[in-house]
Amino acid sequence: MGSWKNEDKERDIVISSRVRLARNIKDMPFPVLLPENRARHLTKTIEECLNSNEGLATTFKKFDLSELKNNEKRVLVEKHLISRELGTHWGAAVFINDGEDLSIMVNEEDHIRIQCILDGFQLYNTYEQADKMDDVLEGCMEFSFHERFGYLTSCPTNAGTGMRASVMLHLPSMTLNNQIHSMMMTLSKFGLTIRGIHGEGTQALGDLYQISNQNTMGVTEHEIIDTLHDVAREIIKKERDLRYDILQNNRIYLEDKIYRAYGILSNARSINSEESMKLLSLVRLGADLELLDQKLSVINRLLLDIQPGILASTYGEAMNDMERDRVRAEHIRRELMEKTIEE
Repeated sequence: MGSWKNEDKERDIVISSRVRLARNIKDMPFPVLLPENRARHLTKTIEECLNSNEGLATTFKKFDLSELKNNEKRVLVEKHLISRELGTHWGAAVFINDGEDLSIMVNEEDHIRIQCILDGFQLYNTYEQADKMDDVLEGCMEFSFHERFGYLTSCPTNAGTGMRASVMLHLPSMTLNNQIHSMMMTLSKFGLTIRGIHGEGTQALGDLYQISNQNTMGVTEHEIIDTLHDVAREIIKKERDLRYDILQNNRIYLEDKIYRAYGILSNARSINSEESMKLLSLVRLGADLELLDQKLSVINRLLLDIQPGILASTYGEAMNDMERDRVRAEHIRRELMEKTIEE
């Protein structure tokens, strides 16, 4: 997942697909009340479960959150491998596979949160992989399940399927046309909601929005995936139609915004993450409309690589804000000028 490089036909709009399953162990207190020794024992149990599976034994690496530096945690959040909340409870840990597309958070809000995140529009494949991991873990432990309420979770709004499915979409034209609010109203009718780049309570930097299910009870996992998939397709069509409508009817306006953005990014000597995300969104739009000779894969990678934690990890964690903004500008200039990077 690290590159945000997707190859499917929806790659102009869809950045990634994600499915998360929340599970808790039967007769065990939720993490907020779980003693440290039991929390750590749960992590060990999951590790033993993975190691006992011939196909998984060597593919996962464990990270104890208490042993990670703050910036190491930040990098995992920016890569969408862990939540911002992981690490607030005893024994918080995460298991991440080699491809960084499957992770198991331990002792977050719930005992276990299985997450699969794949590039592009791959909701069904994402669900299938998360579901397989769910089966593996359930073969080693008994989950808390109620005949009427489904899987029991720390927060009642997650009970039932315990599933959150989402797609991350790049919607610059809908943003330019002030249609995000009306889309929010429409989504609610389908039991869906819209969030920022890092989930609930975060900003939609770079015109990147997460569309996800709001309801987890009274619906099946397959119904959630089907609804999200169908609605996402309608949003994709709407965004595409708007892009070409602006291009045909207000071309100078659109070209001016795109070329100004490219000009700034190609020449800036200092730039913060918020401004760079905003400008990269326009450059990505220009690349898709073939107004700029840039590859979507390069822009996708930049959207991730310029995040503060990842930038610090790449160039040195001792950077202050001014130095980081300088390094970010230099990194963007170099990547935009590179013409030999493969798709």
